[in-house]
Amino acid sequence: MRVVIAGAGSVGRSIARELLAHDHEVTLVDRQPSAMRIAQVAEAEWLLADACELPTLRQVRADECDVMVAATGDDKANLVISLLAKTEFGVPRTVARVNNPKNEWMFDGAWGVDVAVSTPRIMTAMVEEAVAVGDLVRIFTFHQSKADILELTLPEDSPLAGVRVGQITWPADTVLAAIVRDTRPLAPSADDTLEGRDELLIVTGADADEEALERLLTRGPASS
Repeated sequence: MRVVIAGAGSVGRSIARELLAHDHEVTLVDRQPSAMRIAQVAEAEWLLADACELPTLRQVRADECDVMVAATGDDKANLVISLLAKTEFGVPRTVARVNNPKNEWMFDGAWGVDVAVSTPRIMTAMVEEAVAVGDLVRIFTFHQSKADILELTLPEDSPLAGVRVGQITWPADTVLAAIVRDTRPLAPSADDTLEGRDELLIVTGADADEEALERLLTRGPASS
């Protein structure tokens, strides 16, 4: 896979190292001479230029790349890079870094963004996931489909503790994807029984009722 990463700061270099370790071809682009720390990611191709400009994207052969990663510290630049990559060069997949969570609403298909990654939001989710029991925590949102990955640690007094997965009527557009029990991930089957302190990973569609899901997991099925 050929990947162009715009932004050679600590985030861009970290992404590049991970991709190179998995045998992908990586080009790093940055307009700041101070970012040209080539020795830190020597296996990558490097270019000192502004990725917001069309000649730069032509120079890195954006039309031949599989993924464009806009990882600069400037949200405006990341949006422009994504839009140019998608509309001018037909890049199949664009991934954009969101620096300010207030700008998240702009990072969608209208700006050519396939996947938006908000580091502050992810860190917040990780903090909430570490301390919360009985609360739904949004781990990740797929910006193209609007589906969410949610996490909930089942309270020990939940009415669903001891209930088989196949006996549970889940809200519409909701799928139990995995159960993590004592650090061990389980692929849930209809015969598996939920236990208190299970960490549930749930995928929901854009129209799913998250309040109903949380009520089900913490209070049990509504009385008929």
